[in-house]
Amino acid sequence: MIDKTAIIVGGGPAGASCARQLKAAGLDVLILDKKQFPRLKLCAGWVTPKVFQLLGTHPSAYPYGLIPFKRLICYFRGIRVPVRTRQYSIRRYEFDKWLLERSGAPMEQHAVQTIRKKEQYYIIDERYRCQYLVGAGGTGCPVYRQLFSRISPHPEASRIATVEEEFQYDYTDSNCYLWFFENGLPGYAWYVPKGRGWLNVGIGGKYASMKKQGKTINDYWRLFQQKLIASGLVTQRAFNSKGHIYYIRHQTPALRMDNAFLTGDAAGLATVDMGEGIGPAIESGLRAAAAIIQGKPYQMPITAKYSWPGIMGAGLKSLFDNNHLKRRAP
Repeated sequence: MIDKTAIIVGGGPAGASCARQLKAAGLDVLILDKKQFPRLKLCAGWVTPKVFQLLGTHPSAYPYGLIPFKRLICYFRGIRVPVRTRQYSIRRYEFDKWLLERSGAPMEQHAVQTIRKKEQYYIIDERYRCQYLVGAGGTGCPVYRQLFSRISPHPEASRIATVEEEFQYDYTDSNCYLWFFENGLPGYAWYVPKGRGWLNVGIGGKYASMKKQGKTINDYWRLFQQKLIASGLVTQRAFNSKGHIYYIRHQTPALRMDNAFLTGDAAGLATVDMGEGIGPAIESGLRAAAAIIQGKPYQMPITAKYSWPGIMGAGLKSLFDNNHLKRRAP
């Protein structure tokens, strides 16, 4: 039996951020992940200055491709609205590898199958034992599935379906574009240039709303491909996209049960306005670590529910309110 003070299931931004803090405090910590790093992780992949503040570093210290955006070109039902902002695009392939290496924590490739609690310990696959267990394995996290799913089911209304692709491309337009409610999509589409000649394009929308319309995410994806080609943003491309689901934040997700913690997408913490998960993942990982080290309450602030409070302004921000979307989306 391999004994550790804390075991983190998942080596992404939430898990790596949590591990760094625990290791710095002298705890014996181990990360388990079903994949080796670096690994492909599809994601629109933008981060805010707050992310670097949470990590205690500066964008200039990031060693991989990083593109700053001072504005986003948004389209709201066809109306062009440039939005001043301060964002950076990253590739998760590079960003997650950097965070994991930066944590200094050991990682083993292991797909967790079973978790049981015995007295004050968590037993994983009859091979690992720990006092503290952190679920950071994304939407399909086994810690959520086995310990939390009954007490804190993800609401169907919070389910987001996405289709996207990331590929090397000699793009000529370096702007970041976002299309909201295009063709009735209850969500948005994106075109995000990334460093070193990479590009991510994709769409995401509320699953329940699409189902009510009698449509699927792939219906909207086909229309978006046509738009990219017609606009000249992507030409001569045979798309090879992949889909996945995750959950935006609902009102009362359970984040802790005894000494088991949920972070990031495992808890459904993506923002309700933009479905952005990197910032909430890192913040939740740090807060889970503080709860373990210092005995602090583990909860996420209401401000973490939104990506852009105070940046887009109250008028535009209201477009993304969960109830408002339900009323406005066709």
